[in-house]
Amino acid sequence: MSDGLTLDDLGVPLRALRSLAADFGHLSAPAVGVTTIWPNRLELAFHGDLAGFEAWRDALGIAPGAVTHSTQSGGRTRVLVASAKYAGTALQLVAYADVPTPTPVAAAA
Repeated sequence: MSDGLTLDDLGVPLRALRSLAADFGHLSAPAVGVTTIWPNRLELAFHGDLAGFEAWRDALGIAPGAVTHSTQSGGRTRVLVASAKYAGTALQLVAYADVPTPTPVAAAA
């Protein structure tokens, strides 16, 4: 976990982030996560931006079939997750978006 870790111990995901910024700086900016809990993971999260998630997934060469889908908040929020290795780190793409509320169909007269 985080006991005794230094900033240098987070160097692999931080260098991967630097590389991503250089190679894919034209893509949507995600929320970036680096943590001492998982010191070899870099998380790129997209809130309400499924198109941004999809652009990054495509740019990183992650197959569409490798994306997992789930819901949270009682089915009101969809969650997409894709993982890959990038520049020596475990890269995780995550997207959160509202599940559209079904429109009631009017009864036929």
